[in-house]
Amino acid sequence: MTPRTRTRTRTRPRTRTAWVAALLFAATALPASTAVAVDTSHIEGRLPSGATYLMDVPSAWNGTVLLFSHGYNETGRPNPAQDAPDEATKALLLQQGYALVGSSYATTGWAVTDAVPDQMAALSAFTDRFGAAGRTIAWGRSYGGLVTTAIAERHPDRIDGSLSMCGLVHGGIANWNNTLDPVFAIKTLLAPGSDVPLVNLADQTAATDAANTLTAVVDSAQTTPEGRARTALAAALHNIPVWNQPTQTRPSATDWDAQQANQYEAVKGLLKIAAFNRRQESESRAGGNMSWNTGVDYAAMLGRSSVRKEVTELYKKAGLSLRADLATLDRAPRISADPAAAAWMSRTSSFTGRLTKPQFDIHTTGDALVPVQTESALRRAVTAAGSAPLLRQAYVENAGHCTFSPAEQLAALHTLEDRVNTGGWHDTDPGSLNTAAAAADPTSPARYAAYRPAPYPRPYDLAHPADRR
Repeated sequence: MTPRTRTRTRTRPRTRTAWVAALLFAATALPASTAVAVDTSHIEGRLPSGATYLMDVPSAWNGTVLLFSHGYNETGRPNPAQDAPDEATKALLLQQGYALVGSSYATTGWAVTDAVPDQMAALSAFTDRFGAAGRTIAWGRSYGGLVTTAIAERHPDRIDGSLSMCGLVHGGIANWNNTLDPVFAIKTLLAPGSDVPLVNLADQTAATDAANTLTAVVDSAQTTPEGRARTALAAALHNIPVWNQPTQTRPSATDWDAQQANQYEAVKGLLKIAAFNRRQESESRAGGNMSWNTGVDYAAMLGRSSVRKEVTELYKKAGLSLRADLATLDRAPRISADPAAAAWMSRTSSFTGRLTKPQFDIHTTGDALVPVQTESALRRAVTAAGSAPLLRQAYVENAGHCTFSPAEQLAALHTLEDRVNTGGWHDTDPGSLNTAAAAADPTSPARYAAYRPAPYPRPYDLAHPADRR
């Protein structure tokens, strides 16, 4: 492979973050590391697949290359290559001497069959140009966390460790099964008799129509106590947290109405983003519907949910019988998967849990799009596969999807590097991680906290492929 490249060596301009940091450091006598401009070789190229790639290599390269896998890009939207999660973190990494590389993936959407080989090809292009790295770390966030975990399982010989941030580490089958559950509850309880399709969506127009229909249903339901209780039940089946955006006020532990109001916004976001349009794109790749809810016990699922208390209290307040609604869900016609489509999703996008190199995961506790309980699903798979000593997970107390600070991301990276260097995990507790974060970037928050996620509602992995063990 001889990818075409265009190279330019430049001195990176001082970013606004670096400028502000310089003022802070001058005032407090802290080291002005983030304010230093770095001489960097910036390379852009194209792979034979058509994917583009980026490389940024500082002149004082420390020998470590970071292979970054970006998140989900919608079909039809721009799909640029990325080699870091954000510009502020990128500037810090370059200042510390890391080489960065990442590809665009040849296609958008649920592109794991393109993403993994394209990432490996981009890494090969880096080696061809700069020589073998002393250490290679695969990292990514959101959908890129799924890509990173796939790299860790399928190409462990190419990396020394992996870092997943807010990743879909539960895998494709679990993701689409659990995305089905809230919309099934909404249709069954709030739009009985509706013919809106939940799966086997013909095209993006049909997906948008279905999303708009159920969004209107949820908007109408939000005007009544009964509708709000049922929307909360649907949210609980996806473990949507009660504080899920940084712009929201964090409700108190017993403010059920405020909790539900926050979830309502996230339910609408799920309908508009993942439940239909992204599902349709994934179904087109899989060749049919890859998810099911046959045999699912929704009462048991609610019992395992992190927000079950809120649901029970809202049902009491509305004068509704939760038992009756759960019975209605049990009686409703269930949805079966297309076996070939499920097999494709399982083969391409689910995990065995077999790790041979260390992996560190971080997740925000208030993530509605990829709920923090996905980490429980990965832990289950890794434990079943006998790889538990290679996995560590840590949690950032913040709302939103992938709302990490540069400091928090660098602390996770340095913790993983320490594991690679020493052969053992050290300082993975919240206090140590916050200390490492403050040292890496004193200008951004450090919010690691003790946390244990609830079980994932619908686990599925290749160690024990079923809804339950």
